[in-house]
Amino acid sequence: MTNLLHIDASIRGGQSVSREMSAAFADAWKAAHPEGTYTYRDLHETPPPYLNGDYLAAMYVPEEQRTPEQQAAWEQTQWIRDDVRSADVILLGVPMYNYSVPASVKSWLDHVSPPEFLVDADTGEGVLVGKKVVVVTARGGSYAPGTPKEDWDHQEPLIRAILSGVGLDNDLTFIHTEMVLSYTVEKLAQFRHIHDASRENAMKAVAELAAA
Repeated sequence: MTNLLHIDASIRGGQSVSREMSAAFADAWKAAHPEGTYTYRDLHETPPPYLNGDYLAAMYVPEEQRTPEQQAAWEQTQWIRDDVRSADVILLGVPMYNYSVPASVKSWLDHVSPPEFLVDADTGEGVLVGKKVVVVTARGGSYAPGTPKEDWDHQEPLIRAILSGVGLDNDLTFIHTEMVLSYTVEKLAQFRHIHDASRENAMKAVAELAAA
Protein backbone atom coordinates (compact mmCIF):
# COMPACT_ATOMS: atom_id res chain seq x y z
CA MET A 1 0.00 0.00 0.00
CA THR A 2 1.38 3.39 -1.03
CA ASN A 3 1.49 6.26 1.46
CA LEU A 4 1.49 9.97 0.58
CA LEU A 5 2.91 12.43 3.10
CA HIS A 6 1.58 15.93 2.32
CA ILE A 7 3.29 18.95 3.92
CA ASP A 8 2.06 22.56 3.72
CA ALA A 9 3.67 25.63 5.27
CA SER A 10 2.19 28.82 3.83
CA ILE A 11 0.88 31.49 6.22
CA ARG A 12 -1.63 32.74 3.61
CA GLY A 13 -4.40 30.19 4.14
CA GLY A 14 -6.92 30.12 1.32
CA GLN A 15 -4.96 32.71 -0.65
CA SER A 16 -1.89 30.49 -0.82
CA VAL A 17 -0.78 29.33 -4.25
CA SER A 18 1.56 26.68 -2.83
CA ARG A 19 -1.39 25.22 -0.88
CA GLU A 20 -3.55 25.31 -3.99
CA MET A 21 -0.93 23.41 -5.99
CA SER A 22 -0.16 20.88 -3.29
CA ALA A 23 -3.88 20.24 -2.81
CA ALA A 24 -4.27 19.68 -6.56
CA PHE A 25 -1.47 17.13 -6.47
CA ALA A 26 -2.92 15.39 -3.41
CA ASP A 27 -6.41 15.21 -4.93
CA ALA A 28 -5.10 13.79 -8.19
CA TRP A 29 -2.87 11.33 -6.34
CA LYS A 30 -5.71 10.06 -4.17
CA ALA A 31 -7.91 9.63 -7.24
CA ALA A 32 -5.17 7.63 -8.97
CA HIS A 33 -4.32 5.60 -5.84
CA PRO A 34 -7.64 4.84 -4.10
CA GLU A 35 -5.98 2.07 -2.11
CA GLY A 36 -3.26 4.39 -0.80
CA THR A 37 -2.98 6.03 2.60
CA TYR A 38 -2.60 9.74 3.24
CA THR A 39 -0.94 11.80 5.97
CA TYR A 40 -1.29 15.59 6.12
CA ARG A 41 0.83 18.02 8.15
CA ASP A 42 0.41 21.78 8.30
CA LEU A 43 3.70 23.24 9.49
CA HIS A 44 2.15 26.68 9.90
CA GLU A 45 -0.41 25.34 12.36
CA THR A 46 2.00 22.91 14.03
CA PRO A 47 5.56 24.17 13.45
CA PRO A 48 8.43 21.84 14.35
CA PRO A 49 10.61 23.16 17.18
CA TYR A 50 13.93 24.71 16.34
CA LEU A 51 17.03 22.63 16.96
CA ASN A 52 18.47 22.99 20.45
CA GLY A 53 21.40 21.63 22.41
CA ASP A 54 19.46 18.76 23.98
CA TYR A 55 18.22 17.55 20.61
CA LEU A 56 21.68 17.83 19.07
CA ALA A 57 23.18 15.83 21.91
CA ALA A 58 20.45 13.19 21.67
CA MET A 59 21.32 12.56 18.02
CA TYR A 60 24.75 11.25 18.99
CA VAL A 61 24.05 9.60 22.34
CA PRO A 62 22.54 6.10 22.72
CA GLU A 63 19.00 6.28 24.08
CA GLU A 64 19.94 4.61 27.36
CA GLN A 65 22.59 7.29 27.97
CA ARG A 66 20.45 10.35 27.27
CA THR A 67 19.41 12.74 29.96
CA PRO A 68 15.66 13.20 30.49
CA GLU A 69 15.92 16.56 28.72
CA GLN A 70 17.70 15.04 25.76
CA GLN A 71 15.18 12.23 25.46
CA ALA A 72 12.27 14.67 25.69
CA ALA A 73 13.76 16.84 22.96
CA TRP A 74 14.20 13.78 20.74
CA GLU A 75 10.71 12.41 21.33
CA GLN A 76 9.12 15.80 20.64
CA THR A 77 9.90 15.44 16.95
CA GLN A 78 9.62 11.68 16.56
CA TRP A 79 6.47 12.20 14.51
CA ILE A 80 8.51 13.91 11.79
CA ARG A 81 10.91 11.00 11.42
CA ASP A 82 8.07 8.49 11.59
CA ASP A 83 6.16 10.37 8.87
CA VAL A 84 9.10 10.39 6.50
CA ARG A 85 10.12 6.81 7.17
CA SER A 86 6.62 5.48 6.42
CA ALA A 87 5.99 7.63 3.32
CA ASP A 88 6.43 6.39 -0.22
CA VAL A 89 5.70 9.80 -1.75
CA ILE A 90 6.54 13.07 -0.02
CA LEU A 91 4.76 16.21 -1.19
CA LEU A 92 6.04 19.59 0.01
CA GLY A 93 4.07 22.79 -0.55
CA VAL A 94 6.68 25.51 0.01
CA PRO A 95 6.26 29.26 -0.45
CA MET A 96 9.31 31.46 -0.92
CA TYR A 97 9.85 33.98 1.88
CA ASN A 98 12.75 36.41 1.52
CA TYR A 99 14.35 34.28 -1.21
CA SER A 100 14.33 31.10 0.89
CA VAL A 101 11.97 28.77 2.77
CA PRO A 102 9.75 29.50 5.79
CA ALA A 103 11.39 28.87 9.15
CA SER A 104 8.96 26.00 9.77
CA VAL A 105 10.17 24.23 6.62
CA LYS A 106 13.81 24.73 7.58
CA SER A 107 13.08 23.18 10.99
CA TRP A 108 11.30 20.26 9.35
CA LEU A 109 14.29 19.71 7.06
CA ASP A 110 16.61 19.84 10.08
CA HIS A 111 14.62 17.09 11.77
CA VAL A 112 14.69 14.78 8.73
CA SER A 113 18.49 14.83 8.71
CA PRO A 114 19.52 12.80 11.78
CA PRO A 115 22.50 10.42 11.49
CA GLU A 116 20.19 7.43 11.11
CA PHE A 117 18.88 8.85 7.82
CA LEU A 118 22.16 9.96 6.26
CA VAL A 119 23.24 8.25 3.06
CA ASP A 120 26.30 6.02 3.24
CA ALA A 121 28.99 7.90 1.32
CA ASP A 122 30.56 4.67 0.03
CA THR A 123 27.47 2.71 -1.00
CA GLY A 124 24.88 5.42 -1.60
CA GLU A 125 22.46 3.43 0.52
CA GLY A 126 20.13 4.89 3.13
CA VAL A 127 16.82 4.16 4.81
CA LEU A 128 15.03 6.90 2.83
CA VAL A 129 16.52 6.14 -0.58
CA GLY A 130 13.89 5.24 -3.17
CA LYS A 131 11.11 7.56 -2.04
CA LYS A 132 9.54 9.98 -4.50
CA VAL A 133 9.60 13.66 -3.53
CA VAL A 134 7.60 16.45 -5.16
CA VAL A 135 8.12 20.08 -4.15
CA VAL A 136 5.56 22.62 -5.34
CA THR A 137 6.58 26.21 -4.71
CA ALA A 138 5.09 29.68 -5.00
CA ARG A 139 7.36 32.66 -5.62
CA GLY A 140 6.54 36.34 -5.60
CA GLY A 141 8.94 37.07 -8.46
CA SER A 142 10.74 35.07 -11.11
CA TYR A 143 14.03 33.26 -10.56
CA ALA A 144 14.12 31.33 -13.82
CA PRO A 145 17.41 30.97 -15.71
CA GLY A 146 18.35 34.24 -17.38
CA THR A 147 16.23 36.46 -15.11
CA PRO A 148 17.90 39.29 -13.14
CA LYS A 149 17.37 37.50 -9.82
CA GLU A 150 18.27 33.99 -10.93
CA ASP A 151 21.03 33.82 -8.29
CA TRP A 152 18.69 35.01 -5.53
CA ASP A 153 16.92 31.66 -5.38
CA HIS A 154 17.91 30.14 -2.03
CA GLN A 155 14.78 28.00 -1.91
CA GLU A 156 15.29 25.13 -4.35
CA PRO A 157 19.09 24.86 -3.79
CA LEU A 158 18.61 24.66 -0.01
CA ILE A 159 15.89 22.02 -0.19
CA ARG A 160 17.80 20.02 -2.79
CA ALA A 161 21.05 20.10 -0.78
CA ILE A 162 19.48 18.94 2.48
CA LEU A 163 17.40 16.22 0.87
CA SER A 164 20.45 14.93 -1.01
CA GLY A 165 22.13 14.15 2.29
CA VAL A 166 19.41 11.66 3.19
CA GLY A 167 18.90 10.18 -0.26
CA LEU A 168 15.68 11.98 -1.09
CA ASP A 169 17.08 13.55 -4.24
CA ASN A 170 17.10 10.44 -6.43
CA ASP A 171 13.49 11.01 -7.49
CA LEU A 172 13.00 14.70 -6.73
CA THR A 173 10.83 17.06 -8.79
CA PHE A 174 10.31 20.81 -8.34
CA ILE A 175 7.27 22.57 -9.78
CA HIS A 176 7.42 26.36 -9.49
CA THR A 177 4.66 28.93 -9.78
CA GLU A 178 6.27 32.34 -10.23
CA MET A 179 5.30 36.02 -10.21
CA VAL A 180 2.59 35.45 -7.61
CA LEU A 181 2.94 39.06 -6.42
CA SER A 182 2.02 40.42 -9.85
CA TYR A 183 -1.61 40.44 -8.73
CA THR A 184 -0.96 42.27 -5.45
CA VAL A 185 1.97 44.60 -6.18
CA GLU A 186 0.99 47.19 -8.77
CA LYS A 187 4.48 47.72 -10.18
CA LEU A 188 4.60 44.02 -11.01
CA ALA A 189 1.27 44.03 -12.85
CA GLN A 190 3.08 44.04 -16.19
CA PHE A 191 4.26 40.50 -15.42
CA ARG A 192 0.84 38.96 -14.81
CA HIS A 193 1.06 37.07 -18.07
CA ILE A 194 4.16 35.32 -16.72
CA HIS A 195 2.30 34.31 -13.57
CA ASP A 196 -0.73 33.13 -15.51
CA ALA A 197 1.38 30.92 -17.76
CA SER A 198 3.45 29.66 -14.85
CA ARG A 199 0.34 28.80 -12.84
CA GLU A 200 -1.29 26.99 -15.75
CA ASN A 201 1.86 24.98 -16.44
CA ALA A 202 2.25 24.11 -12.76
CA MET A 203 -1.34 22.89 -12.50
CA LYS A 204 -0.86 20.64 -15.53
CA ALA A 205 2.44 19.34 -14.16
CA VAL A 206 1.07 18.40 -10.73
CA ALA A 207 -1.91 16.61 -12.29
CA GLU A 208 0.29 14.59 -14.64
CA LEU A 209 2.89 13.80 -12.00
CA ALA A 210 0.31 12.73 -9.41
CA ALA A 211 -1.42 10.39 -11.83
CA ALA A 212 1.82 8.74 -12.98
